[in-house]
Amino acid sequence: MPGQNTTDLLIVGAGFGGLIMAIEARKRGIRDIVILEKADEVGGTWRENTYPGVACDVPSHLYSMASHPNPDWTTAYAGGGEIQAYIQRVAQDEGLYDLCRFKRTFKSAKWDGAQWQIDTEGGERWSAKVFVSALGPLHVPQIPALPGADSFLGPCFHSAQWDHDVDLTGKRVAVVGSGASVIQFVPEIAKTAGRVSVFQRSAPYVIPRPDGPISPIWRTLYRALPFTRQLRRQSIYHMMEMRHGVFMGKEKAVNFAMNLWRKGMERSITDPEMRNALTPDYRIGCKRILSSNAWYKALARDNVDLIPSGVARIDRTRVIAATGESIEADVLIWGTGFQVTDALERLDITGDGGHSLAETWKDGVSAHLGVSVAGFPNLFFLLGPNTGLGHNSVVLMIEAQVEHICRLLDQMKQSGTAAIEPLESAQADFAGEMSDRLSESVWQNGGCASWYQDASGHTPVLWPGTVGEYRKRMRAAGIEQYRPVEIEP
Repeated sequence: MPGQNTTDLLIVGAGFGGLIMAIEARKRGIRDIVILEKADEVGGTWRENTYPGVACDVPSHLYSMASHPNPDWTTAYAGGGEIQAYIQRVAQDEGLYDLCRFKRTFKSAKWDGAQWQIDTEGGERWSAKVFVSALGPLHVPQIPALPGADSFLGPCFHSAQWDHDVDLTGKRVAVVGSGASVIQFVPEIAKTAGRVSVFQRSAPYVIPRPDGPISPIWRTLYRALPFTRQLRRQSIYHMMEMRHGVFMGKEKAVNFAMNLWRKGMERSITDPEMRNALTPDYRIGCKRILSSNAWYKALARDNVDLIPSGVARIDRTRVIAATGESIEADVLIWGTGFQVTDALERLDITGDGGHSLAETWKDGVSAHLGVSVAGFPNLFFLLGPNTGLGHNSVVLMIEAQVEHICRLLDQMKQSGTAAIEPLESAQADFAGEMSDRLSESVWQNGGCASWYQDASGHTPVLWPGTVGEYRKRMRAAGIEQYRPVEIEP
């Protein structure tokens, strides 16, 4: 029978965030740690996404843990399988599998006045002094509720739930969406599919990237002389930081990015009508800027059709666009992304005084420094509100947050404080700052609607500054921005 268990630190999610949190907490002397994971393996988004061509859009040497550098990346932009193998290797080397409780799906959490009571879907309960949510923003697939979707007669799946038993060879494949996943898997499936029809509701900006294999000579050098690997990581970091100017509307950065996009698109697409269909009607950066060397080439193939319209309805074997255009399909693939702000708002977490997180966030999702919420003692978020990025590696953000949380736990131990929550004034100041700064960004003034935004048009997902600024602020922030919470006997 499922029962109750106790631990000092409970982490939900065994992706980058959860694993980094566990590694650093153990370095600080915390030994009683449990990681609840809904699946049967570590890896998070890199375990979930196995579609053809899956890869990271941040260079490999930066999209990795600072504490666990990997000199053996085989390509400049690693594929999903290589990233997943890296995460598994780190978990194995650090003994993190011993901390994981697999096939435990988080259901709810409630502060009982002294600690957190966390329930799983399977009926298991855990009591924890500290609760860290490392669920990640990209794990709940977004599938639109289109009329007739249930009537489709062939195989139908989301890109994050790829059905590898379906052979696409010679098939007519309808792809709904044109986001980050689609631009990666369409070039791959187009090699064998009979016809691929891409329903594009909104054209993305897709820029080329300096991808390619990392030669064995370089990998040997990175192993023998670690400073060379560190130099590469630092150079990539500074290069990625420069991209921040695009989102702040800096003219030189915008012009440089627009030139990259235009040349990349026009190099492969010669038809004026198709060029027009592939030209976004919003400012660059308003939606996620994508990177690929194969997307526009794939669209130029004879067996790939671009339908510049969303889908209106589905009728058994036919997919009908909003314009009325209709195509026959054997297979339907949703490339429609993930629920991001909705997933945060739906978390069933009840804090001090019986107030739910949903009630607290009814006027908008917000957390102090993106990691903690007043009224929810000893609860910390990794990649929480206002800490996502459009220009650099989120692993750097996670590491800054984990270092901040671990320093708080150290300070609590030194002062004999059992529980803390952020000062309401500090949280309000941070929320106001985020609102002011984001109101001047392209994400809210770029003429588009995106998954970065919530229902009211605000942008609770993204950090408006550079990674360097965030890391500096997190290093400077300590327990003085929190208040002790009285523990009930």
